[in-house]
Amino acid sequence: MNVFKLAYQALMSPCVEEKITFTHQLYDLSINHRLNYQLQYPIHSISDPGRPDRPNLVRFQSVPKRDKSNIGMIKTIHAICHIEFNAINLALDGIYRFQKMADKFYQNWIQVAFEETQHFGLINKYLNELGYQYGDFDAHNGLWRMAHETDYDVLARMALVPRVLEARGLDVTPSIQKKFLNSDFQPMADILTVIFNDEIKHVKIGNYWFHTLCLEKKLDPLSTFDQFVKKHIGKQLHGPFNIEARRLADFSKTELDYLQRH
Repeated sequence: MNVFKLAYQALMSPCVEEKITFTHQLYDLSINHRLNYQLQYPIHSISDPGRPDRPNLVRFQSVPKRDKSNIGMIKTIHAICHIEFNAINLALDGIYRFQKMADKFYQNWIQVAFEETQHFGLINKYLNELGYQYGDFDAHNGLWRMAHETDYDVLARMALVPRVLEARGLDVTPSIQKKFLNSDFQPMADILTVIFNDEIKHVKIGNYWFHTLCLEKKLDPLSTFDQFVKKHIGKQLHGPFNIEARRLADFSKTELDYLQRH
């Protein structure tokens, strides 16, 4: 089975249930060693992956601030659900787009895509129990925009999606978790524990491939990362940073020093 064709099929499916089913098929084929990583498949720049008609996507600045009222907390749950949906597409796009990588690269990101479907499922199920569903509130498209901007280079993708965007989740999750613990939505705190532990592994995978590629290309990791940050983000990264979680995700001392002095 052509891994790139299957990943593209999952990526472009606009139906949430179908996307999850395709991703689970990809994972089952991967763990049973039934995928061919040597075949090729046409690569396209994708401005918008498969997604349902809802939620309505707006600019990040247009998403209203979420307060600590019950509806505000539900909107926060929905926002996290949207992040996890995007994370499925991010992993699938990395599998489909960056061909001619080592088999382990695809196996790693198939595992990530599979776990992101589990995260989405946990939150969406809880939303349903609360009387809501994914798509009920506006959301923004920032995560995919960065994926689209880094579609020209696997090194850029590894530098900025797992090591910046997903790592930011490691920074903010503990404080979000505390808010849920002190609210009427305590089950979200347990869900976030599952997500947090998996995200450490996902960021660690991104770190592994970023450093592996830098080594192959004889590039200095820190200056290369700094160049990508300046090119695509245009400003320094701001904390607070969860140093312990980032250590567990294999950020080096040099990288952590870089973050803390900026």
